[in-house]
Amino acid sequence: MRIVSTIARRLLRSIPLLFTVSLVSFVLASLRPGDTAGVILGTGATPEQKAILTEQLGLDRSVAEQYWSWLTDAVRGDLGESLFSNESVTDMLANRLPATLSLALLTLIVSVVVGVVLGSISAIRGGAIARSLDGLALVAMSIPSFWFAAVLIVVFVVNFEIFPASGYVPFSESPSMWLKSLALPVFCLATSAVAGLAMQMRGQMVSTFQSDYVRSLRANGLPTRSILYRHVLKNSAAPVVTLSGLLVVSLIGGTVLMESIFGIAGLGTLAVEATATHNLPVIQGVVVLFTIIVIAVNLLTDLAQAALNPRVEVS
Repeated sequence: MRIVSTIARRLLRSIPLLFTVSLVSFVLASLRPGDTAGVILGTGATPEQKAILTEQLGLDRSVAEQYWSWLTDAVRGDLGESLFSNESVTDMLANRLPATLSLALLTLIVSVVVGVVLGSISAIRGGAIARSLDGLALVAMSIPSFWFAAVLIVVFVVNFEIFPASGYVPFSESPSMWLKSLALPVFCLATSAVAGLAMQMRGQMVSTFQSDYVRSLRANGLPTRSILYRHVLKNSAAPVVTLSGLLVVSLIGGTVLMESIFGIAGLGTLAVEATATHNLPVIQGVVVLFTIIVIAVNLLTDLAQAALNPRVEVS
């Protein structure tokens, strides 16, 4: 019951955040220069036609009136329709969400598994392995992601033709093609994430190995393997969980770039398209959905921290 009440309390506290983010994004998007009616009608439209369409879309009203109209519909679950296709924004988000979630979750899994394994090996072995990890991590975190993506495309798409050039294949259609369509963007996003997680894991494990209670366990004759698995790894996992939560949040921004480069029809490309055409309802829908994802990730991270360390209280 305590966990349920905590989750409910955190969700209630998230309502002002959702309101603030939606308000700020709406105002900024509304102030962006551009003629939405002109984009919809094309270059041959007359000023009269543009004025009529602007009035029909409600774009001639003040920003406050437009936001209030959007907000009253949004609280009822209606995020409006696209100004260009009249398609429901909710349906558009639902169609694009699987590609973005697949990219983000697969990147997270690869990053955490590989990062924890490399960090653990480096902490246990030390010496040249640890120094090599530091050097490789520094290089990985210094490489610009857009440049690395271009290199991967040239090598694995153009030269060797191992992976498809662009597009996303749903898992339900073909698991193998789903994996191939995500392999390069996941590798590109996970490279720096693996480096950061590995260094964090190694540093935390080394610190735990040097702690007083581990020395006491060794002095009492507890086997090294038991100390490692039952104490060191568990106590070193908490900072990695926090970093993983931050990684998910950063992946939201990273997917926008990767989806654009690799031609994946996800939320990132939808946001770029909506911003370029000043499609305000779609922009608002993407912003609200991203904000909900961030809130959910932060809540899950706090709950995971509390599970690993009962002394941590989820406020």
